[in-house]
This record gives sequence, C-alpha cells and structure tokens, in this order.
Amino acid sequence: MKVSIIGGGGLVGSCAGFALQAGKIVKEIALVDVNMELCEGQALDLLHGSSILAPQKIYAAGTETCKDADVVVITAGLRRKPDESRLDLINRNVALFRGILADIKKHGLKKEAIVFVVSNPVDVLTYLAVKELSLPPAQVIGLGTVLDTTRLRSLLAQRLDVPPTQVNVTIYGEHGDSMVPIWSAAQIANMPLDKFPGVTPSLIAEVEKKTRGSGAEVIKKKGGAGFAVGVSIADVVHSIALNDDRVLPVSSLMSGAYGIRDVCLSVPTVVGRSGVKRHIEVDLWSKEKTALVHSSNVLKETIAQVMK
Repeated sequence: MKVSIIGGGGLVGSCAGFALQAGKIVKEIALVDVNMELCEGQALDLLHGSSILAPQKIYAAGTETCKDADVVVITAGLRRKPDESRLDLINRNVALFRGILADIKKHGLKKEAIVFVVSNPVDVLTYLAVKELSLPPAQVIGLGTVLDTTRLRSLLAQRLDVPPTQVNVTIYGEHGDSMVPIWSAAQIANMPLDKFPGVTPSLIAEVEKKTRGSGAEVIKKKGGAGFAVGVSIADVVHSIALNDDRVLPVSSLMSGAYGIRDVCLSVPTVVGRSGVKRHIEVDLWSKEKTALVHSSNVLKETIAQVMK
C-alpha cells in the first residue's frame, strides 16, 4: 500500500510517517510539504532507518504523488494556539485546506483512494473534503476522536495503575470542546468501570477534564502533539490496509445514526479497505445522546458559516 502524507515535513506528518514505518505494513510512504527541504530531510531521516524497520520506499515529493496513492493523509495546517479552540482555527485553515483539495483534484486520485483528514478543525475539514472531492463519502474520513480516545484511555490507566490496553472507553462527537466521553460503556479488563476498585465520580471527572485540556497542554509544553497523533494516524491507516473491519471513532459523514445527518463527527465506525463500511448505533445514557446531538449542532453551525 502507498500512503502520501500532505504536511509530511511537519511534526504531525513526520511522526505519522515514522509510526507507519515502524508498523511494517505500508510499503511506500511519500512525504509532501510546501517546505521541500524540510520534507526531504524528514524523508532522508526515515530512509536511514529502513534497513531495521522495513524495506519501504520513503521519499519526498510534490502533490502529484497523490494520484496513485491508496491513502492520502492530510496533516497540513496552521497550529492551534494554547488558548484557542480547534473550531477557532476555521477562519485560518479553510483557505489553506481548499488549496490542498484543489491540488489533489488537479492531479486526480485513484478510484478506490481513501482521503484521510487530520488537519484541524478536523470534522469541519472532513465535511469540506466530502463536498469538494469527487469521491464517495465513505472514502473520506477524518481522524476524529481517535486521538482523544487514546488520551482518555491512557490517562485513566495511569490514574488507576492498570495496563492502558485493558482500558476501554471511547469519545464520540466533535474533536474539540463538545466531545462526548461515553462513560456508560466504559470498562477496565472487561469489568464495568464503576465496579472497578478505586473508581469514583471525582476521579472520572478529573480524568475527563485532563483529557479535554490535553491538546492545549502539549502545545504549551512542547509546541504541538506528535507521537500520540502519529500512532493514532497509523492505527487507522493499518485498519484500512489490512481490511480488518475494526470499529474506530473516526469522523465521517453521518447518514442517520443517532438521528444525525449531513455533518461529519465521530461515532463507532467500521473501517476497512473501502473506508467507512458502516456506523454502529449503541444505547447511550440520555445525557450522552443529548450531548452528541448538541455536538453535531455545534459543528453544523460552523459548517454553515464556512459553506456560505
């Protein structure tokens, strides 16, 4: 499988490239960036480790390399400021994103290509990509709350001193302020969260608050997220490459699940080689369902401003 990463010279794109290389599943990685020298440097650094990790083709290229890619990952964008919500990025990033989409359309895409949006605000930009690219909506996905979910699981595991891989709790909705942690289905080692020793309402509230502030905290302390978002991107790409029908909280065009339509956000989504195979609707607490619908309305309001 060939993956082209637009924004591959930056922190997120290069970390995604490294995570994909370490995964040893993708065979070809093309890094694309407006800063070609930086992009070439990132590709060269990755190439130098290829004899240990995998015999992949890794190189820097222009947008034309997307025309025969199986997955086009878009990470390019302006960084969020520490005190800025992801949705505040809309006015600064939409023009840049539309330019990227125009370049992609100019060179064309494979009929079965998947476009994978990571740039923020990811749900809004995923919706734009659905509307402006000549692809079936199922072939356009966004990273959505995959990163938020792994942050929540990892922080909860840290507080409870359990393996992060045995924590199962997911975030739905917007990748941003209106995200909805689904505590009703949360488990530790297949046991209900509220039955697990040491779990209290105050601990849950503390972990949720820390998760919501994680992006801003990382930006403040190191300039931006890289490692966790990189492995999150690779996790989704690997699900596409292996066609393993994993259920992931990616962002995609909603068509009726939870009564939500015509907006991109995260719900349980079966992901495979063709992109989004279906959405899964599970029972939620009433307050979670209300919060999810609210999240969709927040995004619709922003989309309405962008699509004017």
